Amino acid sequence: MSDGLSTSFGAEAHNYELGRPDYPFEAVAWMLEPLPADSHRIADVGAGTGKLTRVLAKAPGAEVVAIDPDAEMLATLRAGVPGVPTFVGTAEQLPLPDASVDAVVLGQAWHWVDPVRGSEEVGRVLRGGGVLGLIWNIRDERVDWVRRLTGIMHGSHAEVMLAGGGPVVAPPMGALEEHTWEWARPITRDLLHRMAASRSYIITAPDEEKQRIRREMDALFDELGLAEGATIDLPYVTRAYRSVKS
Repeated sequence: MSDGLSTSFGAEAHNYELGRPDYPFEAVAWMLEPLPADSHRIADVGAGTGKLTRVLAKAPGAEVVAIDPDAEMLATLRAGVPGVPTFVGTAEQLPLPDASVDAVVLGQAWHWVDPVRGSEEVGRVLRGGGVLGLIWNIRDERVDWVRRLTGIMHGSHAEVMLAGGGPVVAPPMGALEEHTWEWARPITRDLLHRMAASRSYIITAPDEEKQRIRREMDALFDELGLAEGATIDLPYVTRAYRSVKS
């Protein structure tokens, strides 16, 4: 989680917060299902602006800490989810003691992680029977205009990984279980542009490439009749995975 793309998001933290979707509570609850019903401590790793953190904080008895390699993202998180402790760190080098948390979760992040080193480090900080939860919101490209949108913006590292067979974990983490949820987010033209601007490919692209992407996105939205202020349903598939420490 330390290459230039994975640490580029801070430059677009505001657009990330506005443009990216929240996670369905049901999907987050499913990741934590193997844990006892009483209180538990959760580390949100690659927490970004707190999209997953705020959902975790709603879980009964949850005590959440947020970890991210980008201090700018964590500053946005602290403003939006006050009271949650934040730490700079990565999945491969967690700033946590041994056996100190019941769950480690990553939203839109495990594709940046070395799965062997990350699994070893997660296993170190998890208590016995602890859970690793991985979750992604992926646009549903079975819908024609969504597939065309991705073609304009370029596929992300996450989309490539999930299309290629999904995430991988290593010992001491056990086999991954998977579940999916389908839903839609009403979204405006402005928020679609903000979502695009928060993607690592576009953040690090030359100005002429950014201009091309915006121009082609606007042409697509004009074709769809998406006027300023109007909304269109952007379909998503949320893919969640969980693994129990063996």
